[in-house]
Amino acid sequence: MQVIQTPNAPAAIGPYSQAMVVGDLLFTSGQIPLRADGTLVEGDITVQTTQVLANLKAVIEAAGANLSKVVKTTVFLKNLDDFVVMNGIYAEAFGTHTPARSTVQVAKLPRDVLVEIEAIVSLK
Repeated sequence: MQVIQTPNAPAAIGPYSQAMVVGDLLFTSGQIPLRADGTLVEGDITVQTTQVLANLKAVIEAAGANLSKVVKTTVFLKNLDDFVVMNGIYAEAFGTHTPARSTVQVAKLPRDVLVEIEAIVSLK
């Protein structure tokens, strides 16, 4: 196993890593809309999803991969009414690549944000 850490995404705010490599797979921790310096991005689902995907991209790139290698994501939304907007930003970030995905509404997310996304990535 290998720990992945990058200064280009927010540091873990608890006892966990930004990501772990096991074999040919990268497992990211959920990314929330924090800037790399750890400050919270305020704003609507558009602003927050954009920051979350930038963080996810930075962690994946630190492991030597890119968004086209993502095989599965899980999206946690505070409100499923935000799905359409989140989905548009997500689709733009991934382009024609369409990894498997689960999207769920949750009661609350860290720092009371609107969205969190985690990924499993192929390093082959």
